[in-house]
Amino acid sequence: MPGRPEAGPSPADTSKRIYFRDITKAHDPHQLQLKKWGEGFLWLPPRHLERGSPQTWNGRIEFGHIMLWCNCFYPAISISDVDTVREGHESELLRNLAEEFPLEQGFTIVFHGRRSNLDLVANSVEEAQIWMQGLQLLVDFVTSMDQQERLDQWLSDWFQHGDKNQDGRMTFGEVQRLLHLMNVEMDQDHAFQLFQRADASQSGTLEGEEFVEFYKSLTQRPEVQELFEKFSSDGQKLTLLEFVDFLQEEQKEGERASDLALELIDCYEPSDSGKLRHVLSMDGFLSYLYSKDGDIFNPTCLPIYQDMTQPLNQYYISSSHNTYLVGDQLCGQSSVEGYIRALKRGCRCVEVDIWDGPSGEPIVYHGHTLTSRIPFKDVVAAIGQYAFQTSDYPVILSLENHCSWEQQEIIACHLTEILGNQLLSTTLDGHLPTQLPSPEELRRKILVKGKKLKTLEEDLEEEEEEPESELEEAELQLEAQMESEPQELSPRSKDKKKKSKPILCPSLSALVVYLKAVTFYSFTHSREHYRFYETSSFSEAKAKSLIKEAGNEFVLHNTWQLSRVYPSGLRTDSSNYNPQEFWNAGCQMVALNMQTAGLEMDLCDGLFRQNAGSGYVLKPDFLRDAQSSFHPERPISPFKARTLLIQVISGQQLPKVDKTKEESIVDPLVRVEIFGVRPDTSRQETSYVENNGFNPYWGQTLCFRVLVPELALLRFVVKDYDWKSRNDFIGQYTLPWNCMQQGSIPYPDLGLHFRTNSGSKADCN
Repeated sequence: MPGRPEAGPSPADTSKRIYFRDITKAHDPHQLQLKKWGEGFLWLPPRHLERGSPQTWNGRIEFGHIMLWCNCFYPAISISDVDTVREGHESELLRNLAEEFPLEQGFTIVFHGRRSNLDLVANSVEEAQIWMQGLQLLVDFVTSMDQQERLDQWLSDWFQHGDKNQDGRMTFGEVQRLLHLMNVEMDQDHAFQLFQRADASQSGTLEGEEFVEFYKSLTQRPEVQELFEKFSSDGQKLTLLEFVDFLQEEQKEGERASDLALELIDCYEPSDSGKLRHVLSMDGFLSYLYSKDGDIFNPTCLPIYQDMTQPLNQYYISSSHNTYLVGDQLCGQSSVEGYIRALKRGCRCVEVDIWDGPSGEPIVYHGHTLTSRIPFKDVVAAIGQYAFQTSDYPVILSLENHCSWEQQEIIACHLTEILGNQLLSTTLDGHLPTQLPSPEELRRKILVKGKKLKTLEEDLEEEEEEPESELEEAELQLEAQMESEPQELSPRSKDKKKKSKPILCPSLSALVVYLKAVTFYSFTHSREHYRFYETSSFSEAKAKSLIKEAGNEFVLHNTWQLSRVYPSGLRTDSSNYNPQEFWNAGCQMVALNMQTAGLEMDLCDGLFRQNAGSGYVLKPDFLRDAQSSFHPERPISPFKARTLLIQVISGQQLPKVDKTKEESIVDPLVRVEIFGVRPDTSRQETSYVENNGFNPYWGQTLCFRVLVPELALLRFVVKDYDWKSRNDFIGQYTLPWNCMQQGSIPYPDLGLHFRTNSGSKADCN
């Protein structure tokens, strides 16, 4: 991403300048003015719009970035960082300001990841539509770019960034500066030789195609050329048979290599004559290696590839804790954005803490804390809108109900009216089931998990009947409260516990069908007293203790009943525990604070990356077998043990850690980590390469022996070595063992090139 612009408005100028890459050239965006409003920043247009060249304070589409500044410089916003553009009525901030301007004039730029949204207001409804349509068109264009177009865009960005005086050509001095920005430490004489070689016009500067040639000379990959020449008889191309040999020997493709070779040549060979002759040039070979087909993540694991017809308890389910929070647990902001982000990343179990609110409307927040409050009906509306945008498989609403009888009825009303047919309010066929339904049977359904007055059997028998007496109803309500899920309290709120709890409202109870929340006492008690549609929640400390003391019993418990694990109340900073140890015991809903990036969320994203990101992953056979002898703390399966050899070959175009220091060059190293059962959890790392983030070479082999590969996750981490302090994080990539592709594997998103090989006979010695 280009950095700060070289020139901008004077300190007295309160205008804001916005740049976009001119792809559509359909409309000129407009000048904006900054105004502070409440707790956030609202972008408002001036009274008089001015159109013209970039030298006036007009918006332009340029360089693939939105450039913003007011009295000080603002960093660029890359179009590739934008996820989508929303209308004004979908923004909480803009809705709160609806009295100041029509919502139709507002819109929101939504970014990938955890970056805050940017709310904007145009001068008129028509102009807001122009902004939204133009921005969305740009986002769609960038998203649909192929590999070559992305490279062209990347080169264009670097050229513009290196061309300091913006005259469309680069001097050698500008090239030297650019090399530092690109993480390249190079001898000046060698750099000048490459510069002169690329300067075909002998003008002493580089323009357009000359810069492309200079870039190519920088990015020559001798290790890839060596691999290509190993299978090519003339060093110029791979014939069909030679490419088949490469796929079989290097990529371990086996019998399907012949058919696959034809498909890949047709897809990645740039020349029509090469396609006709069924040969692959070096350019085509590179295109294949850096495509999804050459990715370390096996493409067969990308779509839905698992059996989705098993009962719900047979799956890991992507789950969120206190989903409404986008910050910490004590003073953080509550927002519907928490639900939108969780659902869009494939989360299938979201949590809703509901309390009595003003004017008879229930609210959602972390009780007895200073977290902000949002209307429950807004939460339900957001869930209804975004539940199935990423995945068609069922969403679970884990309700923590702290409301009075009257507001519980409002809760039931909102769930029923807003969600409509999406809400599952009775069994699928109206009959008593013998097991939980499958994700496939529950497609596009929203299930309520919570307390329930009766058993499912009683509900089905007496669906149209009222309780026989007030005494019977009171007894049912008392029993439901005794079985209710314990509410986790923060340390500050433990002394504020109410002496009595509100009685459960029948209309809300009736919406709980397959997921009745019950208190866990012991595994024996659960087997003797609970049913398959009843589910218990465990604090992380309780779950850890059970795994250690009765690991196999926990595994067996999870073969017939759903379990949810949630973070300790002491994690007021919204930190996370390691979810792997609970997945090892077969726990299905391991809830994390999804707003907090880090190792724990990397593991969660890695596990659920497979199966189309559906939020459901089928557990291994030995965690679904009701007679399983598996113990997560004492695994014994040496006959399934595997050895993994990973050769870390090279890297390319690694980003700077500290972009404010032009002269700094990273010293990258690669660490490979295995997460799984305790004996399998390990890490190894390469040595560091000094002063080279552009094309570092390691060529080092790491070896791991894994007892239970079915539970293993691989995490690749790139760090910047620092002898004075902790190594700085550059990037990571996590994937399940069973989704790892073998062979010579570049991973462009992380800028690394590996060679992987896994088997039962290899020896780390």
